[in-house]
Amino acid sequence: MRLVPVPVEGGAIQKEVVVHPGAVVVLPLVSDSEIVFIRNTRAAIARQLLELPAGTLEKDEDPALCAQRELQEETGFAAAHIEPLGSFFNAPGWSTYRLFAFVARGLTAGPQQLDKGERIDIEIVPTADICSMIADGRIVDGKSLSSLAICAARYRRGSLASL
Repeated sequence: MRLVPVPVEGGAIQKEVVVHPGAVVVLPLVSDSEIVFIRNTRAAIARQLLELPAGTLEKDEDPALCAQRELQEETGFAAAHIEPLGSFFNAPGWSTYRLFAFVARGLTAGPQQLDKGERIDIEIVPTADICSMIADGRIVDGKSLSSLAICAARYRRGSLASL
């Protein structure tokens, strides 16, 4: 946390801001019609979420290298191609947390390399199911929702089902 000055009429106030090193989120395409998701238990909300693989950047780490590393660690898949989608801020009202989104293609399966205590299950989801999964609340993770929306907008297909 750090304090930052916020201008207000007649001066400034101090606001606490959470400083975060940033992270990556990866949209791994098994094929044009399937995406690799992970099912991960999130202690803060005491439930499992279906989400895209992601992870925190190390100090001065290239986001593309981090994306490759996190994809392999969490899913076991290695990508022949990592393509940047863009970036977004997770909670700009109170944090510096910025996520860098990538699409991964040319996947090769391998073993997961999970950290001690991690349990992550892999789920392959047809792209045709994505919109209904968002609509009915099966996908509620913000970084996954944002990355899917960026991907749909970037490729101008107007529908997540046609990623």
